[in-house]
Amino acid sequence: MTQYLLSVHNVDGERVLPPEEQKKMFETVGVFNAEVQATPGVWVFGGGLQPHTTATVVSRRDGEVLMTDGPFIEGKEHIGGFWIFELPDLDAALALAAKASAACAAPVEVRPFQEAPAS
Repeated sequence: MTQYLLSVHNVDGERVLPPEEQKKMFETVGVFNAEVQATPGVWVFGGGLQPHTTATVVSRRDGEVLMTDGPFIEGKEHIGGFWIFELPDLDAALALAAKASAACAAPVEVRPFQEAPAS
């Protein structure tokens, strides 16, 4: 089994959902989360993020710790939330991503975690 990161992408300038549509989307995501959590061994973690404007970037250079307002990567696309699932293969991850994208009404990127090196 491999862990997969499914990240939700928000794009600056795209239509912001009105409150009643946001409420419906949160309910739909809640139903999706409950369905996945009911499947033994799949759910690892998931959560939504505050807007990218709340980010702080911490880096160490020349022995000093620097903190700057984020996000780290300047752009118009930002991660709005994510899930981590334990799944048998990429096909299973892609199938869940399709359901996740429908639930949150946003694009979902799928990436496998690196395997730990053998000891």
